[in-house]
Amino acid sequence: MEYYADHPEQWANLGQGAPEVDDDIEGSFARPQTIDVSLTGREYGPTAGIKPLREAVANLYNEHHRQGKASKYTYENVCIVPGGRAGLIRIGAILGSAYLGFFIPDYTAYDQLMSLFRNDGYQIHPKKVADEIARGTSVILTSNPRNPTGKVVKNPELAEIQDLCRDRATLIMDEFYCGYNYTSNCDGTVISSAENVVDVDEDDVLIIDGMTKRFRLPGWRVAWVVGPKEFISALGSCGSYLDGGTNVPFQEAAVSMLEPTKVRHEMRALQTHFKMKRDYVLGRLRGMGFNIPDLSGLPESISDGLNFFKACLEEKVIVVVGLSFDLNPAKRRDLFDSPCHHFVRLSYGPRIEVLKMGMDAIERVVKK
Repeated sequence: MEYYADHPEQWANLGQGAPEVDDDIEGSFARPQTIDVSLTGREYGPTAGIKPLREAVANLYNEHHRQGKASKYTYENVCIVPGGRAGLIRIGAILGSAYLGFFIPDYTAYDQLMSLFRNDGYQIHPKKVADEIARGTSVILTSNPRNPTGKVVKNPELAEIQDLCRDRATLIMDEFYCGYNYTSNCDGTVISSAENVVDVDEDDVLIIDGMTKRFRLPGWRVAWVVGPKEFISALGSCGSYLDGGTNVPFQEAAVSMLEPTKVRHEMRALQTHFKMKRDYVLGRLRGMGFNIPDLSGLPESISDGLNFFKACLEEKVIVVVGLSFDLNPAKRRDLFDSPCHHFVRLSYGPRIEVLKMGMDAIERVVKK
């Protein structure tokens, strides 16, 4: 079999959860083609990030999520980190030993961190959160929108979850996909737990986001953690021995991109474009006989993630098996007992031409 690395242009890679990075999305601002390197950019940067970018992130959250609230974020509530995984690693380092809970399915990187409970209907439920806190869970980690299902938790459910956690558990919210919100007619609205924080320095809510997904710059490795000053100070300190901090020239280049009005326009363009692609993929799949969200409507030979994945490779299309999202660090479950066994994840992040190639290939798989 010919490998993807040999001729990637002949393959449809629907496996990597990364957005297209081209400049041809209508209404989206052009990304920099060159980066100016200042004298400061030649030096080691602060491990918590440069102050102008930290201020820009704080201002963005205040303008979009803290209007009319007395408690506001400042640069001291923001730590710049070299990517989402680095942010999670720093958080894990400062939390130490803790009884942590997360939902299944969720982001594969969490599997290296810990384990606990599964969800119902691919949604986070306040009752389940309350039950687990009562059992002694002191840290809850999840993504919103959910990765890989795309489910969005909005208010009042999100506010209820945060009320349940307040003074009882640290809530870690991975909001990297928050820009991909299709629940408000693609008006540029972003859903964030920052809106429900009462006191930015007292509520134990840590928010992870960055330039990777909603600004479509995954190669920059510029991300941030927003939270109470005490947490952020510790995150900055541990960065000196964990990762050394984030690339300074790219931090400097990111500052101007976070002007709140500019971001709102960007999110509107992002949502309109990616909803079109999502709807295209879903329409094609349903037309082939897929019973969304699983593989149950397909012939038995390709009705589980592993066999479907293998059949797709023969047609030069890449998907991710659902088992990858079964967070099972203790390895207590057999693969075939996994609740994710009959699922795959298809990313609609690539360009529409790649999506069409991928859907054509999957249609050949089904017809076989």
